[in-house]
Amino acid sequence: MSERVVLAMSGGVDSSAAAYLLQQQGYDVIGLFMRSGAQEQTCAIDPPNALPILNLKSHKQGCCSASDAADARRVADELNIPFHALNFQDAFGRIKDYFADEYLAGRTPNPCVQCNNWLKFGKLWEFARQVGATHVASGHYARIATDASGASQLMRGRDSTKDQSYVLFGISRELLPHVLFPIGDYNKSEIRELAARAGLRTATKKDSQEICFIPDNDYAGFVKRYRGPRETAGDFVSPTGEHLGSHSGYEQFTIGQRRGLGIAFGTPRFVLEIRPETREVVLGTYEQLGRWGLYANRTNWFVDLPEQFCCTAQIRYQHTPAACRVIRGTDDTIEVHFEEPQHGIAPGQAFVCYDGERVLGGGWITASFPLPESATATASLNS
Repeated sequence: MSERVVLAMSGGVDSSAAAYLLQQQGYDVIGLFMRSGAQEQTCAIDPPNALPILNLKSHKQGCCSASDAADARRVADELNIPFHALNFQDAFGRIKDYFADEYLAGRTPNPCVQCNNWLKFGKLWEFARQVGATHVASGHYARIATDASGASQLMRGRDSTKDQSYVLFGISRELLPHVLFPIGDYNKSEIRELAARAGLRTATKKDSQEICFIPDNDYAGFVKRYRGPRETAGDFVSPTGEHLGSHSGYEQFTIGQRRGLGIAFGTPRFVLEIRPETREVVLGTYEQLGRWGLYANRTNWFVDLPEQFCCTAQIRYQHTPAACRVIRGTDDTIEVHFEEPQHGIAPGQAFVCYDGERVLGGGWITASFPLPESATATASLNS
C-alpha cells in the first residue's frame, strides 16, 4: 500500500502543486483545509471584551477564507483525492491572542511562525495520526534532506527569493522525518507552469500578501478592536529623553520603522525602542539603530551543537543572513554577537541560525545590545 500523507491545502497554487506532486510520487494524499472559524473575509472569533468588528472586505487574496476553502476543495476534486475542511477556531484564537498581546507588550509578533508551530505542524500531525498517515506536507518553499547519519535536516528552498525555511524553525526535531515539502526543489515560476500543465484552477491565482485574520492590513486597528480600548497613546522621545512629539498608540510601531511615524524631521528617524510601561517610543538615527548582538530564548534546535558556535543568521524573514557567534545558555537561552552591526533587531521576532543551506534552529528575540563590550553585562534573557 502507498504511504499516506496529510497535506495542508490553503487554496493557493503552492499547496495545489504540492498535492499534484505527491500524487505523482505515489503517495496516498489526503487534503486538509484549516478553517479559522471566521466568516469569509471578516475578523471574527473575538473575545467578549472586544469592540464590534465590521465586515472588512479584503482587496487582497487571503489564505483561510471560504473562497480559499472552495478552491482547495475543487483542486482536490480535480486530483480525485479525499478532502477535509476542519474548524480550528480555538487554535486561530490562540494565534490572535498572541498577536495582540505581543504588540501591547511592545514586541513585534510573527504569527506565521506560530501558525506553523501550533497548526500546520501541530494540529496537522494530530489529524494525520488519527487517519493512519505517516507524513504531513505543506506547500512551503523548503526542503528536507538526510545527512550521513540518516537524520533529517531542514534546508532552504531552492528558490532563494521564495525560501520559507525561516518561518519553519520551530517545527519539532522529532517531527522532521515525517515532514514533506514537495515544491522545495522548484522555483515559483516552475510551480505555476507545473500547475498549469496539470490543469489546476489555482495556477494563476495571486499569492497571499497579508495575515489571514487582518484582511485590511491594519495591525494597530486589529489590536484595538480585538482587545478593546487601552491607554496606549504617549510620547516620542530621543535616546537621551528629549520630548519629540506625541503618538496615538505605541502598538502601531515596530523596531526599525521609519515610515508612518506621523512626525517630520530634517533627517530620517527610526524607531529604536518601544517602552510600553511609559508608552514612550524612542526615535533616533539609522546609526543609532545598529546593534552588535541580541538575546533570545525558547530555542529549538535540529542538530546537536556545542556551547559556542559560529553561523549565519536571520533576524527577520527578509533579512540578509549575517555572520555571528552564538553562545548557548544552560537552559533554552542564547546570546548572539554579530561580526557587523545589524539594524532593526525587534524583540518578539524569530532569530534563525544557518550553516549554509541547512537550518540549525533558532529562538525568539528578547532584547538587543548596542556595543560589543555590553555583551557581558548582566541581562534578563527571559523578559
